Amino acid sequence: MIPASLLRSSTFRLAMLFLCVFGASALLLLYFIYWTTAGFMERQTVATITAEIQGLRDRYELLGLAGLIQVINERISDKENRDSLYLLAKPDYSPLAGNLDQWPEVELSESGWLTFTLAAPRRRQEMAMARHFLLTGNFHLLVGRNISEKTDIQRRIIKSLFYGLALAVVLGLAGGVFMSRKMLRRLDVINKTSLEIMAGNFSRRIPVKGTGDEFDQLIANLNEMLDQNERLMGGVRQVSDNIAHDLRSPLTRMRNRLELALMETSNLTLCQEALARTVEETDEIIQTFNALLQIAQAESGAKRGDMTRLDLTAIARDIGELYEPSAEEKDLAMTMELDHGATVMGNRHLLSQAMANLLDNAIKYTPAGGRVLLRIRNTPQGPECTVADTGPGIPPEARDKVLERFFRLESSRSAPGSGLGLSLVAAVARLHRAGLSLASHQPDDPQRPGLEAVIRFPRLAELKKGREQA
Repeated sequence: MIPASLLRSSTFRLAMLFLCVFGASALLLLYFIYWTTAGFMERQTVATITAEIQGLRDRYELLGLAGLIQVINERISDKENRDSLYLLAKPDYSPLAGNLDQWPEVELSESGWLTFTLAAPRRRQEMAMARHFLLTGNFHLLVGRNISEKTDIQRRIIKSLFYGLALAVVLGLAGGVFMSRKMLRRLDVINKTSLEIMAGNFSRRIPVKGTGDEFDQLIANLNEMLDQNERLMGGVRQVSDNIAHDLRSPLTRMRNRLELALMETSNLTLCQEALARTVEETDEIIQTFNALLQIAQAESGAKRGDMTRLDLTAIARDIGELYEPSAEEKDLAMTMELDHGATVMGNRHLLSQAMANLLDNAIKYTPAGGRVLLRIRNTPQGPECTVADTGPGIPPEARDKVLERFFRLESSRSAPGSGLGLSLVAAVARLHRAGLSLASHQPDDPQRPGLEAVIRFPRLAELKKGREQA
């Protein structure tokens, strides 16, 4: 008994559709085989009888009735012509010669052909096919062939075709049921795992069989999507915790400062200082939320539709000129090495913000007398944007962590900032399908190894090809 769920499945319906198409094709093929086989045998029989009649008619015209009777008797006695049938009859159809006892009691067709059953016991229920020819003098000549063997062959062919078609239907149905059960089992695994994940078990993953088929590819993509969703949810939880932790202190200070200002109404200077500090910390909080919003926009891909063809060199020049005064004020040597014609597909605002964050970090953490480098290069793999400094750098074990939101090194906790600068740079790089790498700028100087941040953009041709494939 086939389960109702199996009958309702799309895989079973698809298998039945293929079975119908295959059955129709097989039926046409089998009909063609039957038509060519049976038709060939019938045409061969007709041609043989027609040739014999023509030959006997010629003998009759040449040798007369006696000669025709002699030829018929000779052919009857020939063992090779045992399937041949002859009957020469008078005008009243009474037999003169031949191996048929009487004229067949069947109606002649307009073309003179007739099919009849040979009488028992000489020939038990055997079929014959013959043609009637009227000779001069109103003598009747009937020449035919015993087609019982050919009829048996045709019957066997029809029977074989029927059984073959029935077997194909049965095998197709069994194959459809087997394939449907197999696919449903794999789909059931996916559905059960999905229900467990929906119930809250976010670490659950769909098992891969390792066959490398379409289901394995689908499951691998689903697992990767689930991993990404789990990472994003973990990031949301982490961001929520970090926001609550990092904003609680400034908000508490703001509240205490405002309470103090309310109590010290007689001291206008103290109130103004408290309000000024409150405004500064409010601006820092707003900047933190703006950075979070930019990161969220970059990670969601919402800005991908705003991408245009941009001159990366021009953007770097504008950002570099904007930060040159800050570098000079801190007694830093700032250098710009900009190749011309570095073109990327991107969002101008986000790219400018990413470069600004890298330059701001480089200037902030590089001590006086150090160097800062902003470089744009055209490489065979695509444009590169590099910001390097001679500051304390980032230890190798922490270079992945600094790309997370709100992560700050112990040495930089006293410096102003929210720990979102490099997170935004990483999000902007991913949005532009670019790679971000952090390394030591001066690995031979352990005291001041510096930091070299490189964003490697893909070539425009690769981006165009990727969009066409997508």
